[in-house]
Amino acid sequence: MPTVRIEHLDDIRVITLDRPDVRNAVDTPTAQALHAAFLDFENDPDARIAVFHGAHGHFCAGWDLQFGARVQASGQAAALWQLDFEPTDTHPIGPMGPTRLQLAKPVIAAVSGAAVAGGMELALWCDMRVMEEDAYFGVFCRRFGVPLIDGGTVRLPRLIGMGHAMDLILTGRKVEADEALRMGLANRVVPRSGAREAAIALARQLAAFPQATLLADRESACT
Repeated sequence: MPTVRIEHLDDIRVITLDRPDVRNAVDTPTAQALHAAFLDFENDPDARIAVFHGAHGHFCAGWDLQFGARVQASGQAAALWQLDFEPTDTHPIGPMGPTRLQLAKPVIAAVSGAAVAGGMELALWCDMRVMEEDAYFGVFCRRFGVPLIDGGTVRLPRLIGMGHAMDLILTGRKVEADEALRMGLANRVVPRSGAREAAIALARQLAAFPQATLLADRESACT
């Protein structure tokens, strides 16, 4: 079974993480598949907006630590190979997959359940976050001695300010939907099980606008 599923809904691309046994935690093959899926979206002239979703009630529980432990025990270093890339690489892959790509087109995260540790970094990489009312964020890797290594320490302060970012980064506490909305971590909060459809509706709204100016203004805001 593929761990990353792709749907083509006219000019909307829906990319879904599907590893239910580990709450959609990302291992190396899944990181590679996510990276490839978003590069394909970027290079497809018919795809305007992507929706990033986690199946089975969770967005992503972060890096698959059990996979990493198994690989380490086997004496191989493959679990973290994505940490090394050439400075000239224009499409670098990160431990979570796409998080070091600078796409020219918007991605909307549809957040259900857990979006924690590296999963939170995936959501921060997206342009917008539509969050279910019972979903939550958190730097849960704090309790395991695992750092944020895929853009979280850069994107989080930029998104919600240094004060809120330091609170989340240092304490590793759980941030539920209502607080996430107040601090700007979530853009929309929707009922349980509604994030995917709400994100697709938002994506259709964005896709209906003239794209040249939308993309130019997005690029200007990101630089």
